[in-house]
Amino acid sequence: MTSVVWFQGGACSGNTMSFINAAEPSVVDLIVDFGLEIVYHPTLSTEKGKQAQDLFASLASGEREIDIFVYEGSVIQAPNGTGRFDMFAGRPMKDWVDEIAPKAGIVVAIGDCATWGGLPAVPPNPSDSRGLQFDRGGIKGGYLGADFTSRLGLPVINIPGCPAHPDWIGQILVALAAGRVGDLALDELHRPKTFFTSFTQSGCTRVQFFAYKQDPPSFGQGMRTGCLFYEFGCRGPMTHSPCNRILWNRQSSKTRVGMPCTGCTEPGYPHGDLEVGTVFKTQKVAGVVPKEEPAGMDPLSYMALAGLSQAVAPQWSKEDMFVV
Repeated sequence: MTSVVWFQGGACSGNTMSFINAAEPSVVDLIVDFGLEIVYHPTLSTEKGKQAQDLFASLASGEREIDIFVYEGSVIQAPNGTGRFDMFAGRPMKDWVDEIAPKAGIVVAIGDCATWGGLPAVPPNPSDSRGLQFDRGGIKGGYLGADFTSRLGLPVINIPGCPAHPDWIGQILVALAAGRVGDLALDELHRPKTFFTSFTQSGCTRVQFFAYKQDPPSFGQGMRTGCLFYEFGCRGPMTHSPCNRILWNRQSSKTRVGMPCTGCTEPGYPHGDLEVGTVFKTQKVAGVVPKEEPAGMDPLSYMALAGLSQAVAPQWSKEDMFVV
């Protein structure tokens, strides 16, 4: 069996909640059909008190071998580098990470907080939170350092998201447990390319309105028409994720229900100016052209394309196709 240890640092438990609601494969499937031994998980395990401390000590010393070390949440260093803002089993959580991560065969960071610090790392970052191997903005280094490798010689494998989709988590764990580490191609941010090569826009039901640069009439219009990129801060055209291909709850996604993609799988999340409330408002140059173009576009080319697209937009793209 493949042993899995899951620790939770500075986090809201969102990735744990996502994981235990997985369907393909489910947590039961992972254990029964794919041979994962959940040695410890903060929600699924029964070890408490001294029993838990003894288990963690055996992992830290190397007495008990770990195949996959999963970490959820940021690594908290405050106050003053002691890490005592996040105590776990009698010690700062960061001390457990120091000892366990190098001994694990593979280290997997689940969610934005673990991958690059997430919300806790947003300035002024009073908890001094960091991701395992990246800092906010995608700067390589993080708590473990840019050169960190696990016992098998691998960098931290990042599965970002706020939270990460349960299928991303489960399928990557299955691949690792099956020994397919060599087949798991990673991008420059250590994300598995199988999930993080295409854009959130792929499969979006509003993509035809993106082509003609047509907006919805207002925020939160559900399945009604219009692309959320131009006015409501949607980051689907520049965010790497399969959210519109691997649907949430097998049913939907943010953009399908009228919610703009917030770019939670990218290292700058949350984007925009949080103090003045621009997360759901597209920032523009001179009030006309979005400051950030879709991936692969330069400002001048985008301006030319946008103007032409609006000029030739058919009438149907300007009408509400879901009138009630």
